[in-house]
Amino acid sequence: QVQLVESGGGLVQPGGSLRLSCAASRSTFGFSAMGWYRQAPGKGRELVAAITSAGNTNYANSVKGRFTVSRDNAKNMGYLQMNSLRPEDTAVYYCNARGLSGQDYWGQGTQVTVSS
Repeated sequence: QVQLVESGGGLVQPGGSLRLSCAASRSTFGFSAMGWYRQAPGKGRELVAAITSAGNTNYANSVKGRFTVSRDNAKNMGYLQMNSLRPEDTAVYYCNARGLSGQDYWGQGTQVTVSS
């Protein structure tokens, strides 16, 4: 069983930055993609950003130019750098990893709150 543990969430003022980290319990070489989703109160879970094993990235329109997704397979880590944060970015952020057979793994989530 794969475990994903997120860290780096917290309270930040509008315009600020946070870096989320996702630590995997096994080699991330075996993940065809790693990504970040978020869920705001009263809303469904939405894709924020994802990166494939080839390094191709995909972003939600609302975060393009502000967020950067990356992965470090040598460290079994995934990252989400979030800049120019807005109140509407407030949500619980979840790390996701997709195995080579299509199975999805999820972290427990980390809260990001953007407020003055």
